[in-house]
Amino acid sequence: MKSFFLSRAASFGYAFHGWRYVLRTQANAWIHSIIAAVVFVLGLWLRLPARDWATLILTTAVVFVAEFLNTAIETVVDLASPGIHPLAKIGKDVGAAAVLVAALAAVLIGLLILGPPLWAKLTALFYANKN
Repeated sequence: MKSFFLSRAASFGYAFHGWRYVLRTQANAWIHSIIAAVVFVLGLWLRLPARDWATLILTTAVVFVAEFLNTAIETVVDLASPGIHPLAKIGKDVGAAAVLVAALAAVLIGLLILGPPLWAKLTALFYANKN
């Protein structure tokens, strides 16, 4: 039983090491992180309901999963094909496209969820300050 828990702890360690690697080496991961932080702060300010939070958290997770998988694909392709190869390029391009699709979907979901309450709050603030 002890070895089971030790191996689980090691697995978490490997996962956090991978997470740190992505944040250290991938500029886009920092962009995703900053945007996610802004979205979460806006969500708190807007007092979003639980269902909206669930959607935003899941959407954010999908973007990060796509970024992590893209980094894994790029790293393995670089290992397997250190030279220039058209199939290596396709693999990397498709991985990048997956991140793009996830990020674009996240932007649309963010606009749908945050847009109306943000507009209402900003409009109320603007008109309250005008009167």
